[in-house]
Amino acid sequence: MRPPAASASACLGIALAALAAIVPAGWAQEAIEDESKVPAYTLPDPLVLASGKKVTDAKTWTSARRPKLLRLFETHVYGRTPAGGPRPRFEVVKTDPSALGGKATRKDVAIVFGDGAARRTVLVLYVPNDARGPVPAFLGLNFQRNDEIKWPLSTIVERGYAVASAFYQDLFPDRADGAADSVLTLFPARQGPEAWGAIGVWAWTLSRALDYLETDRAVDARRVAVLGHSRIGKAALWAGAQDPRFAMVISNESGCGGAALSKRIYGETVAAITKRFPHWFCANFARYADREADLPVDQHELLALIAPRPLYVASAVDDQWADPKGEFLGALGADPVYRLLGTEGLPVRDMPAVDQPVHGRIGYHVRSGGHDLADADWRQYLAFADRHLRGR
Repeated sequence: MRPPAASASACLGIALAALAAIVPAGWAQEAIEDESKVPAYTLPDPLVLASGKKVTDAKTWTSARRPKLLRLFETHVYGRTPAGGPRPRFEVVKTDPSALGGKATRKDVAIVFGDGAARRTVLVLYVPNDARGPVPAFLGLNFQRNDEIKWPLSTIVERGYAVASAFYQDLFPDRADGAADSVLTLFPARQGPEAWGAIGVWAWTLSRALDYLETDRAVDARRVAVLGHSRIGKAALWAGAQDPRFAMVISNESGCGGAALSKRIYGETVAAITKRFPHWFCANFARYADREADLPVDQHELLALIAPRPLYVASAVDDQWADPKGEFLGALGADPVYRLLGTEGLPVRDMPAVDQPVHGRIGYHVRSGGHDLADADWRQYLAFADRHLRGR
């Protein structure tokens, strides 16, 4: 997974030493970006039970197939999120009623876990000042820390949405030895190849942020869209799959281990990602390096776990590392579950042209440019949210 790109105005501010630490020499040469090298592969059917019987009704999906798929992803990809765990404590540590030039009220909310050697993150929340009642919200982790979020905050607030975010490394530093300085120290000992890693913790963090939003009367917690870019896009998808409280899920160029199919072996592969970032996944996932055909699930089934809630998957044409075609095929592969559950699903069968978004219950676009969460992406997410969270 490439590091998250900053906006053009901030690129000069990225330290070269930091980039060198994230992107080892020769890494780009590990990408497979030749369609002729994609092997023949067979995707598991998200609607077929272990017995071979086809799921034909919503009740069987909900009671039998969906729990099985969740367990497979826990076992083979992300690890199992422990039940219980430390309960969060919330404290509003700062309020600014004239944020964003007077358009919003900003709250900084400390979310604290444990006693003594406590772990904490700070959720920043912007709520429109002209709201007449609880508003829907976008929630996502950020790469730049809360005072440097490179999102169009004013535009989002002007459209009538709250925005909530926290720094993604607060509860699990993004390094191979980050577990020792993470919230995992407050859980029972992590053991075995199914133990969860950073993506699991980041997804858990998003759910704990939603716990806070449920207590804030300015936000309608029943209408919260969880989103993420790059590695945080993987976490957003896993959060949405596990936590049905999220009303909408958005994946922005999440690639391998996110929305892209692993069995295509295109762009970043299981071997490449588990070598560079072993702390992201459970240990079992690395067993499928160079043997993706043996993986009992693929990412279209992760997307299917979000059904029937609105789902948006986005790619960038120059970000072949994240496999735009594989991300589209992941969305397409989830479509049968959406249709079984009575929704439109993905309204096209063929990958749309660049900068030609499609919006159904599943949305998709591949835009011009490279690996970034761009204003063009946000325009589509706001339109999608208007349709599904605001009903207009």
